[in-house]
Amino acid sequence: MESNISLSANQYSAPALKTYTRGEKNIYLASMAGQNIMYNIVGACLMYYLQFTLLIPALAVSLIFAFARIWDAFNDPIMGTFVDRTRTKFGKCRPYLMIVPIPIMIITVLCFTSFGFYDVSSNPDKLLNAGLITWAAFTYILWGMIYTIGDIPLWGITALMTESDKDRNKLLSLARIFGGIGGGVVLLSMQSMALATGNMLSQSGNMSSANGERWGFLIVAAILAVVGTALFQLVGFKVREKIPPSDKKNSLKENIKVIAKNKPFSQILLSGVLGSTKSLIMLAAIPLVTYYFASKNPMLALIYLALLGGGMFIGQFAGMAMTPNLLKIASKKNLYNWSNLLSILPYILIFVAYMIAPHSLTAGGWVAVCFVLFLIAGGTGGVTTVLQSTMIADCVDYEEYKSGTRPDALFFSGQTFIVKLQSGIATILAGVAYTIVRFSDARVAEVNEYISAGGIPRLTGDYTPFMMILFFIVSIPPALGCLLSVIPTWKYALDDKEHKRILAVLNERRAEKAAIAQKAEADAASE
Repeated sequence: MESNISLSANQYSAPALKTYTRGEKNIYLASMAGQNIMYNIVGACLMYYLQFTLLIPALAVSLIFAFARIWDAFNDPIMGTFVDRTRTKFGKCRPYLMIVPIPIMIITVLCFTSFGFYDVSSNPDKLLNAGLITWAAFTYILWGMIYTIGDIPLWGITALMTESDKDRNKLLSLARIFGGIGGGVVLLSMQSMALATGNMLSQSGNMSSANGERWGFLIVAAILAVVGTALFQLVGFKVREKIPPSDKKNSLKENIKVIAKNKPFSQILLSGVLGSTKSLIMLAAIPLVTYYFASKNPMLALIYLALLGGGMFIGQFAGMAMTPNLLKIASKKNLYNWSNLLSILPYILIFVAYMIAPHSLTAGGWVAVCFVLFLIAGGTGGVTTVLQSTMIADCVDYEEYKSGTRPDALFFSGQTFIVKLQSGIATILAGVAYTIVRFSDARVAEVNEYISAGGIPRLTGDYTPFMMILFFIVSIPPALGCLLSVIPTWKYALDDKEHKRILAVLNERRAEKAAIAQKAEADAASE
C-alpha cells in the first residue's frame, strides 16, 4: 500500500494535525482518575475484605478472583471487536463511556454487600458458607464484565483524540499519572477509613468489632464509588474523537488473526503475561500494612500506607512524568527492558530487609529503608507502565499501515487483557502461598481476635510464618516477573525510527483522503 503514496515520508509536509483541546485533555484525565478510583475499590480492597474481614478461605477467594479475571481477559478481545465495529454519530468509543459508569458504581457497592461472616467453627453452617462464596463470585464476575465495557473504550479513545504522536505520548503519560492518583486515593485511604468507621460503629452501638469492620467497608466503598462515578461520567459527554474509524470492520475471527500476525503487539502481550507476578505487590500491600505494620490500628494503617504506599506512588508518578523526556535519549525498547531489569534489585532488597530484622521494620531507620526501596521500585515500574500503553498505541499505527484497519479498541483491550490475566495468575499464587502457611479462615479469625485483645502479631513467634509470607509475596515473585517480562521484548520488532516513518505515511494518507472527500462535497454542492 505504501507504493500508492506519491510523496516519501521525508518529502511530505504535513498539514496541521488534529488534536485534543486543553479542556478535553483535562476532562479525560479527571475521568481516568475517577475510573481508577472505581477499579481500586474492588481491585485493591475486595480481596482483603473477603479473606480477612468475612473470613472466606484464602484458596476460595483466590479461585474466585482467578476465574473471574481469566474469564474477563478472554472477553476483552470480544469487547474490543464490538467497539471497533461501532459506528455512531458520537464515534465508536463515546457511546459506551456515556452509559457504563453508573452500572459499574451499582455493582461495586454490591461487591461489598454481604449477609454475614464465613462460619469457621468446628460445626459450620454450610449453607451460609456456600451462599457467601456464591454471592462473592457472582458479584465479582459481573463487576468485571461490566467494568470491561467502560475500560476498553476509555483507553481506546486516546488513539482517536489526536493525530500527533507527541501529543498522544504526552496524554498517555498523564493518563497513567492521573490513573495512579485515583488509585492511590483508594489504596491510601479506604482501608484506614473502613477500619475507623468500623471502630466508630462498634463503639457507638451493639455491634462487634468484626461486624463494624464489615459495615465500614460497605459505607466507604459506597462513598468512594459515587466520587469515582461522578468523574468517570464526564469523558463520554465532553471529549470528541478526532480520527475517523477505518472503513473496514473486522469480525472477531479476523481480529484474532490480526493479533497473531502483529508481531510487536504479540511481544507486548507475552511480556505482560510473563510479568504477572508483579501484580502480587498490589494484592498483598494492604494485608502487609494492616497486620505487620499497623496491627489493624486505623491511624497506624493510614500512616504506614502513606509512607510505604506513598513511596511507591511517588516513584510511579515521577517515573511516569519523566518518561516523555527519557524517550528523547533512549528508545522505547531499551527503556522498557532496562527499567524492568532495574526493578529487580529493590524488590529483592525488601525481602532481605525483612530477613535481617523480622520484628523491627517499624523502627524509623528501617521504615526509611523500605520507603526508598518502594520509591525506586515504583519509579522503574512507572516507566514501564507508560511505555506499555505507548507501545500498544504504536502497534495500532503499525496495523493501520499494514492492513488499512485501525483496531484501537481491540489493541487496547490487549492492555486490559494483560492486567486481568496478571491479576488472575497473581491471585492463584497468593492463595496458594496463604494456604501453605495456613493464613486463612480460622487462623485469620484467631489473629484478628489476638489483635483485638491488644496483641501485636509481628512480635509473636506463632505468627512469624504469616508475616514472612506477606513480605515474600510483595518482593520475590515481583522480582521474578520483572526478569521474565524482558524476554519477549529484548528483540522488539518495531523500533522508534520505523514507527516515525509509518506515522508520517499514515498522516499523509488521512490528509489525501480528507482532501478527496472535501472535493467530492464541493463537486456535489456545485451541481
